[in-house]
Amino acid sequence: QVQLVESGGGLVQAGGSLRLSCAASERTFSSYSMGWFRQAPEKEREFVAEISRSGGILYADSVKDRFTISRDNAKNTMSLQMNSLKPEDTAIYYCAADWLTVRGRHVDYWGQGTQVTVSS
Repeated sequence: QVQLVESGGGLVQAGGSLRLSCAASERTFSSYSMGWFRQAPEKEREFVAEISRSGGILYADSVKDRFTISRDNAKNTMSLQMNSLKPEDTAIYYCAADWLTVRGRHVDYWGQGTQVTVSS
């Protein structure tokens, strides 16, 4: 059983930055592919970024060149550095973990979410 807890959300003006963190209470954290999803009001949950257990990275086109995903296996944490934020980035951001990939039809574990609000 893996428990994921997000932190770092908040309110920021357009063009600003935020850094989200995800802490995993699990000794086998390094065995999982980790990623971030987000869900805006009245919209479907969408993929943001993934970092595999070997360090491979994939970004959604909407955040490429603005967001940076990273992980620290020694500390059981994953981060999402978000720069040049836009109002359309406003959403609840969720941490996810899966044995294979978080982009599949089923995700093994989800965090509770953290709110990111970008004002104009």
